[in-house]
Amino acid sequence: MALNSSRSTLSSACTALRQCRRHASLSISPISISLSSRQLSTTPARCVGEQAPSLEQLSQTPSEKEPTSERSSKPRWSYTPEGMKGPGFSINVVKDPRRKIWVVNEDPAALDVMYQRLLGTEGNRLLPDEIKWLAITHKSFDFGRRGNNTRLGYFGRQVLAVESTRTILVSTINDLNGPIPDSYGRTPFSHPALTNADKLNEVHPQSLIDREKMASVAVDVGLPSVMRWKPRLPENLEGSGIVAVLNTTMFAIFGAIALQHGSEAAQRLFRDRLLSRLQHKR
Repeated sequence: MALNSSRSTLSSACTALRQCRRHASLSISPISISLSSRQLSTTPARCVGEQAPSLEQLSQTPSEKEPTSERSSKPRWSYTPEGMKGPGFSINVVKDPRRKIWVVNEDPAALDVMYQRLLGTEGNRLLPDEIKWLAITHKSFDFGRRGNNTRLGYFGRQVLAVESTRTILVSTINDLNGPIPDSYGRTPFSHPALTNADKLNEVHPQSLIDREKMASVAVDVGLPSVMRWKPRLPENLEGSGIVAVLNTTMFAIFGAIALQHGSEAAQRLFRDRLLSRLQHKR
């Protein structure tokens, strides 16, 4: 019984499909065929009597069509692009309006002083102006509309992790306790090529680039006063995650140097300008 019902359903479906195909073939007219064969135009429609644009006007870019007086002479880091601004209102309702007020540095001279303290007397000339501002801009600033240092921070973290591991492997570490005796009296395998690898059992790369130490060095060079970010609680910066933001910014600076000048330059600056300060932190 069920088999017969399924057969009847299939036959009725096939009949309906054939009828739809027959009606579709009859409804095609020469007008629709001619419309389908026409090419689509990307130029806007013109009114009757309007003069067609010349070849020079079509070849101009949108920026060239705008008058020079309307172009902004400000650097890219100093303003929010008009195309990224919202409709003029925000759906973010803040319980305390005072928390929306947070002033960041806009003085390039103050930023150069920080780079000189961190990277040396010529540290402010190692990066272009746009990259210098991008490296110290957190994603919480201006809703991320001026760019942020998240990807630079991730890349810089990997560069410093590799250099920290290399520093441990080439350093001299005295094992005061000696080899750990085996409870079964076995002799562990030893080889000269594995001597440096055993150093990682005593000192970890995370201990060299500790979060608290990195944040302390960032405070010493004056990074909090020039860093662009928006804390969630302006009255409680530690609760807003300033330690994590300072670490990301420090990593982003060295990540930008590695991309601009190569990993060797970033590793040399890490050993000369940052590692010595980190080792003196307790």
